[in-house]
Amino acid sequence: MTDQITDLPKLALDWHRAGRGVVVATVVQTWGSAPRPVGSQLVIDADGAMEGSVSGGCVEGAVITEALDAVADGKHRVLEFGVSDDEAFAVGLACGGEIKVLLEPVGPVLPVELLEKLVEARAQNMPLAYVTDLETGGPCLVPAPHYAERFRLDRSGVEEDGRTFVAIHNPSLRMIIIGAVHIAQHLVAIARACGYQPIIIDPRPAFASEARFPGEVILDEWPDEALRALKIDARTAVVTLTHDPKLDDPAIVTVLESSAFYLGCLGSKRTHAKRVERLAAVGFSDEDLARIHAPVGLDLGGRQPAEIAVSVMAQVTQVLRQAK
Repeated sequence: MTDQITDLPKLALDWHRAGRGVVVATVVQTWGSAPRPVGSQLVIDADGAMEGSVSGGCVEGAVITEALDAVADGKHRVLEFGVSDDEAFAVGLACGGEIKVLLEPVGPVLPVELLEKLVEARAQNMPLAYVTDLETGGPCLVPAPHYAERFRLDRSGVEEDGRTFVAIHNPSLRMIIIGAVHIAQHLVAIARACGYQPIIIDPRPAFASEARFPGEVILDEWPDEALRALKIDARTAVVTLTHDPKLDDPAIVTVLESSAFYLGCLGSKRTHAKRVERLAAVGFSDEDLARIHAPVGLDLGGRQPAEIAVSVMAQVTQVLRQAK
């Protein structure tokens, strides 16, 4: 539920500290073609200023009205709305649906100390679940080993009891691409569209240029050094594309020593067999080497750079979402 533009929990905390009187509105359930997914948030202050969205504009007015009452009485509320087909069409959807929205005044319902811990955890890229009872309130923070399936799928929602709401706060997904080659030009765009923060590493200035990757993060360091500085975690996918063992092998070694959820390497089966021999010779086990997806990507039959990029993104998605 991390907003890509504004860190809404931090904004709520900042507004509260400024004495503005704040309510956090969160989509907790949806049915049909709801305009915004579960976990979407809207922050409202006592003057009606707002940031974020719970419906793309369909019911924001009603939510703000209820939020102002919540600021006044300090009580949590659960609101239910039906979004008509006409209202949905106005925000770009083919048909309407229903949404349930939780309102939590900061202070009386959402404790400031808890909000501070959540904001700090998000700043430190620590996965946490925000859990509350929709009927009685009383939120708490739960570490990632709990609700493992929800963390893997980035899926906030109401538990089977119908009243326990779990909001997943995961660190951002990253895709680190070793080699600023033609495939990478397509892959960064696809990765960004899928919610990843792409980072390109290539010490060769002819490849790693702003002209070839306008607006992207490019590191012109040796891959192993750059990877160590980036602190690879379990929300990181790494793809090596240089086809040069001098660049790829040190990067692969660094990734195999990390908790990255995906490592894919460009090259034929013969190239990969030689790569495996080199890595085994420096002490990596069969289990370690089995983490490498090579040849990289799902076998979709594509040969063009854009097609290969699609196959890579498809495999990364499969590994992330279908992990056992």
